[in-house]
Amino acid sequence: MGVKAAMVRIAVVEDSEQDRRELLDCLHRYEKEQKLKFSIEEFQDGEDIVTGYSADYDLLLMDIEMTFMNGMKAAEKIRELDKDVEIIFITNAPQYAIQGYKVNALDYMLKPISWFSFSESMGRTLSRVKTSAREYITISLKGGKQKLDVAKICYVEVQDHLLIYHTTEGEYSTKGTMKDADSQFDPAKFFRCNRCYLVNLEYVENYVGSDVCVNGDVIQVSRSRRKPFFDALNEYLNEVGK
Repeated sequence: MGVKAAMVRIAVVEDSEQDRRELLDCLHRYEKEQKLKFSIEEFQDGEDIVTGYSADYDLLLMDIEMTFMNGMKAAEKIRELDKDVEIIFITNAPQYAIQGYKVNALDYMLKPISWFSFSESMGRTLSRVKTSAREYITISLKGGKQKLDVAKICYVEVQDHLLIYHTTEGEYSTKGTMKDADSQFDPAKFFRCNRCYLVNLEYVENYVGSDVCVNGDVIQVSRSRRKPFFDALNEYLNEVGK
């Protein structure tokens, strides 16, 4: 589990070595002038970043025209796994960048990149990264990793050796145990109501006897956990109500 902090994680996806070096020079200059800390990873093609994509970047600086997989196609595949990363397209041809709205790109820069346009775009982008600071977990899926916004997770269910994350945006499954899930979350917000379910107290809508309604789904609270569960729920509601 991690919270976006001072370190800004950036992926540079650019097939031209010269353009990549110029981008890195701009990033290092911006980092120094603004007293920021960047973690930068380089990729030479859209295919490289998409293969086994790890959803833990704050920003992608992506060329559109690349040899094996262009930036637009790569961004479409990345959006399937990561709805929150900011994307800035870099291109020689502005007509391509206009399509950026399809993948919710924040901005685009025209080559050759000027320091003024670069710093303006980075300023806009990093203000978004800071103001949207949220808590995330990253889970492994077939073919890559999925970044989940903790605030959108309603509950976690375990079936055999499979963890199922029930979120407001759908279900995501990964291998793991309830012990693994338990360690990912703040115990003041997430509570085990029985052996198989870990509930985000924010999504508890009502309860009748041992049955708790969590975002429309009914989950049973085991007898031994009933009192501690309702104590935790009352404490959470009191904190939220302050």
